[in-house]
Amino acid sequence: MDVSIISALAALTGAAVGGLTSGIATWLNHRSQVRTEWILHEKSRRQILYRDFIEEASKCYIDALQHDKADIPGLVGLYAKLSAMRALSSKPVVHCAEDVARRILDTYLEPDKSFVELREMAINGSIDLLRGFSDACHDEFERMRPIQF
Repeated sequence: MDVSIISALAALTGAAVGGLTSGIATWLNHRSQVRTEWILHEKSRRQILYRDFIEEASKCYIDALQHDKADIPGLVGLYAKLSAMRALSSKPVVHCAEDVARRILDTYLEPDKSFVELREMAINGSIDLLRGFSDACHDEFERMRPIQF
């Protein structure tokens, strides 16, 4: 076998391996960037949904504390956001959101609270209906954090 053929084959093999390695590295890098962008987009979608749920739940809860007649449009909005969470969110977040909705419904059945009672609830922390939900959302966002190399 001719030495020039061997060196030409070695050069071609080296170029092919180098090109293939470069191509695979580029593909892996692009894949990682796309995944990171998707995670950030998904996180942003959930943040907006959770913010809207918190606002709606807060309005419904204060209404339930002060009235015995349910705010049906508010509850419908709350359950619409809860249904969206069932499609997007982790099970712990959904369970906490369901607990919030259930507690709001139960609160409508309780006697109306006076300002003094609301103040006492604020002091002892029992008015904070959304703490568990907020903690579950925080934990979910921590798990969604992109992997850093």
